[in-house]
Amino acid sequence: MARELRVEYPGAIYRVMNRGDRREPIFKDDQDRTQFIATLGEACEKTAWEVHAYCLMSNHFHLVLETPLGNLVGGMKWFLGTYTSRFNRRHRLSGHLFSGRYKAPLVQGSDGYLRTVCDYVHLNPVRAKLLRPEEPLKAYAWSSYRQYLRGRKARVSWLRVDRLFGELGIPKDSVAGRREFEKIMEARRRLDDPEDWKTLRRGWCIGSEEFRRELLEQMEGKMGRHHGGAERQESAEQRARRVLAEELKRRGWDTAELKRRKKSDQAKAEIARRLRQETTATWEWIARGLLMGASGYAANCVRSIVSGA
Repeated sequence: MARELRVEYPGAIYRVMNRGDRREPIFKDDQDRTQFIATLGEACEKTAWEVHAYCLMSNHFHLVLETPLGNLVGGMKWFLGTYTSRFNRRHRLSGHLFSGRYKAPLVQGSDGYLRTVCDYVHLNPVRAKLLRPEEPLKAYAWSSYRQYLRGRKARVSWLRVDRLFGELGIPKDSVAGRREFEKIMEARRRLDDPEDWKTLRRGWCIGSEEFRRELLEQMEGKMGRHHGGAERQESAEQRARRVLAEELKRRGWDTAELKRRKKSDQAKAEIARRLRQETTATWEWIARGLLMGASGYAANCVRSIVSGA
């Protein structure tokens, strides 16, 4: 079966979903859920992602995220791989946690489409009957809906609320604005109909026919031509190269100096550590760029300086 093409460009919005392997749980308890959200926050720091909505269920998750740098694939590789490693380590497991490729249809960021997908995500607990009819939506702890009702200082920094508020006609992220949002969502909940969501579960994009045509043109090879300056177009690998160049310049190293130093050189390990912390570069890329031999060896060198060994 042909694999669905991932369309990436600066400013793209996606509705991302993935399930557990064989539909098994991806969260065993609230500590796992907390770890997932923390890992998502780290991914946002590394990639500059902006999350518009999220919801964690027992065996799957939903995200509505925007990629200012056009870097969905590299970011998701780091995010899912890192959470899987942490989950397996905590529960003394191994192997795959998620089932196949994640779904990531593109979303038009105007004309009500963003609101539609965010409503879909925030109403997931209702459709799954995780809330009693008398319980408010905010009673479900593991979605961004509760975060929306908090003030700026109390919510996670990577959740962007202004665009959804704008689509709902809420002019300001204020106490009054958040109360209006809660009122709108509770009313939307009462009108919820499974038929409303059928189109969201199919296809590779969510938007108007014009939006679809524009994406098809990009997929023909025009993608990225008119999407902002060089800084916004910086790819994951370009970002890693920039960080590496900064470190080499700061130390006054050239290629000859890199070759002269041992694979296990502590300064190389420190640069590798920064690359892992600030980018989504793979161990293979880091080992090759720093002339540290095999990827596993480079990873062990970094672990040794972290542990103080």
